[in-house]
Amino acid sequence: MARGELKTYQAKRNFGATPEPKGRKTARSKAGLRYLIQRHAATRLHYDFRIEHDGVLKSWAVTKAPSRDPSVKRLAVEVEDHPMDYGGFEGTIPEGNYGAGTVQMWDEGVWTPQDEDLDAAFDKGVVKLVLEGERLKGGWALIRLKSDRGRPTKRNNWLLIKEKDEYAVDGEGDALAEIDASVTTGRSLAEIAGGDSEWTSSKPTGRKAPAKPKVSKARTSTGKGPPSFTPIQLCKVVDNPPGGSGWAHEIKFDGYRIQVAVGGGKAKLYTRSGLDWSAKFPALAKQAAGWPDGVIDGELCALDDDHMPDFSALQAAISEERTDDLIYFAFDLMFEGAEDLRDLPLAKRKARLQAYVDRAGKAGPGLRFVEHFATTGQAVLDSACRMDLEGVISKTLDAPYRAGRQASWVKSKCRGRDEVIIGGWSSEKGTRFRSLLVGVKEGKGLRYLGRVGTGYSEALTKVLVPALKAAASDDSPFAGKTPPKGGREIHWVKPMLVAEIEHGGLTENGTLRHAAYKGLREDKAPSDVTDAPQAPAKTVSPKGKVVVAGVTISSPDKPLWPAHDGEAAITKADLARYMEMAAERILPHVADRPTSIIRAPDGIEGETFFQRHAMRGSSPRLKLIDVKQRTPYLAASDVGGLVAIAQSGGIELHPWGCKPGDPETPEQLTFDLDPDEGLDFEDVIAAAKDMKATLEALGLNPFVKTTGGKGLHVVTPIKADGRSRVEWDQAKAFAKAVCEQVRDAAPDRYTTTLSKKARGGKIFLDYLRNGRMATAAAPWSARARPGATIAFPLSWGQVRKGLDPKAYTLRTAPALLKKPDPWKDFRKGEVSLRPILKKVGVG
Repeated sequence: MARGELKTYQAKRNFGATPEPKGRKTARSKAGLRYLIQRHAATRLHYDFRIEHDGVLKSWAVTKAPSRDPSVKRLAVEVEDHPMDYGGFEGTIPEGNYGAGTVQMWDEGVWTPQDEDLDAAFDKGVVKLVLEGERLKGGWALIRLKSDRGRPTKRNNWLLIKEKDEYAVDGEGDALAEIDASVTTGRSLAEIAGGDSEWTSSKPTGRKAPAKPKVSKARTSTGKGPPSFTPIQLCKVVDNPPGGSGWAHEIKFDGYRIQVAVGGGKAKLYTRSGLDWSAKFPALAKQAAGWPDGVIDGELCALDDDHMPDFSALQAAISEERTDDLIYFAFDLMFEGAEDLRDLPLAKRKARLQAYVDRAGKAGPGLRFVEHFATTGQAVLDSACRMDLEGVISKTLDAPYRAGRQASWVKSKCRGRDEVIIGGWSSEKGTRFRSLLVGVKEGKGLRYLGRVGTGYSEALTKVLVPALKAAASDDSPFAGKTPPKGGREIHWVKPMLVAEIEHGGLTENGTLRHAAYKGLREDKAPSDVTDAPQAPAKTVSPKGKVVVAGVTISSPDKPLWPAHDGEAAITKADLARYMEMAAERILPHVADRPTSIIRAPDGIEGETFFQRHAMRGSSPRLKLIDVKQRTPYLAASDVGGLVAIAQSGGIELHPWGCKPGDPETPEQLTFDLDPDEGLDFEDVIAAAKDMKATLEALGLNPFVKTTGGKGLHVVTPIKADGRSRVEWDQAKAFAKAVCEQVRDAAPDRYTTTLSKKARGGKIFLDYLRNGRMATAAAPWSARARPGATIAFPLSWGQVRKGLDPKAYTLRTAPALLKKPDPWKDFRKGEVSLRPILKKVGVG
């Protein structure tokens, strides 16, 4: 083998355009021969294996992550020698340069040759070496291939093979590929790509380096501190759970996958990729320090008021540093003390785990054992879906624990819950957050999957918006079918943030249906998000029930509206399907706002009542919002919440006119035009136009909708952020002043007095819907009235003679939903109310 030279390395690079070091040959390191692996996301992801020899780094491009399984052979393509100071390089090689892509320091340490004459070993093509790295240890061999698939070859192709010793891990396969964390900075590939574009060890980022994730040996260490990270087993996704014998089925929990490593009276918490998150969850780390030594696999969750796992609540708890009450659900035991349990079948590991939890539980209340069920998988999934859980994990009882994605663990989902990569976000007026633009990895960019427009509570937005701004980019990361062009209201971000969403699958055009945001996944890397979101599994409904958007509808054939004008009755199932179908139109106006619901469990001809507060048995798909009352108000945040309302016989949706997640801030004004008996609808049309003219003269942008009854609503959006924010009493006073202005211009036609006696053939201009806790029927809300009318959003061009509000019904809704949404740009019309208050005499 030729002695170390750098001419080829230097000839391939333009050092004015790449941050890589030019380098030179150096003397042998005094601390031992250097060894390192750099994970390199170039045209294809590969691992650059480098060892010091003759003053340079001898280098090979390894096609896959090294495996500690001696039966696995990795192809290692010999490349040019690299300078010694390349061993400190971590950063991005710009496009247009040789090897363009992101480089991560994946492992480093020292190596010792097993041959006395190393040059002779290289010439022979068999190099034995002992590695002492952070992740790879023990004996390894580099063996040069003399042929390629039986034919002589002149290429310098080698095999990298683990030797059998105490550091070997039989059956490991591709598990190490799951580790995406630098051994020097803790950063993922995406974080490196999203950081300083040119960085080497001589050009520090200034960022505080996270703790180094480490991979364990085949045995844990006890008495000397917590063991290092052990690669975890992952699931394959299936449409439905397996039905045969020999399977155990566990509930899929909605939280963060966390490995707890305990040793010597201390504990560390590792993410699925090996990052140390002990500082993020100090209460669990402190409690786990009192558990027996071992390594436990499980899920860390926050529980909602019904004691159900809630990922959004987990996000809020982390952002607000309220993590003391989180629960760790343990489902596997990998090591107990120094004993490696991974070769044991699952049935024995679970028995050992249950005994472990019984002992460990004395240290605090945050640990729970995950039971499993040996009944049919479909029955467990159906039960999980009826309880509004995320899904089921099915595992073979006789299988060992094997890192990586294995067929012995499969998951099936009740809901469409997936991770997507954030590529941009849209705003209103260029500043206020509106929706996410998301995709999945495809080639060198992202494949666009559409927008995620709902689910943004105040707590989640506080975490999301700063992260978006920190990842800002001038360029779109999307390739192929692109999203809207960039501009004042579209903001691109580097593809480094992973979001969890709930959705109803993909449309025929390949975009998300009914997508709702659930939170950021800081524990997952963008490189893992390559599969398009998958629709939930189809549950087998109990007799007499149907499932809509993951919600089981009991008594689906119960009529809620009687037959009308020769049309069949409308059932509870019909209403549920309408809620699902219209969700994308309804949710922008109701999501995360306190909502009063008119319920008619026995149909509109039976007893109807308002429900504002949470009641015993309320669906877990509904959110609870604190409005400073004895009991919180209900709110829907996604399509499942809307369908859950229909399941309870909820017909009408009357949300507050507040900012989502912030009941104390109004963000719209509603003017209800309520005609006295005997007036024609054309009188209402004239009133709407008078109100429109008055509001536009004041600088506002009014919209209009039918109420589903005899009147119209004129609604105008207002700004609700920063200095533009107004109080409820100001909003109500302004609305009253506007109504009085319209009334004074035509006192013979309008009144602002609520009393029926005072109307006298006039139209009541109702401003009372603008106080705190006041509500109005939401756009697209069904009404509990004969004919099954809906509150339908109109364009102003439709407000003319011949307009018939009775034409907009649940029966005509499918055709109406195929037409453009007249209120699509509702929030774009918002205006600050503050400078307008004085125009009508409101201080």
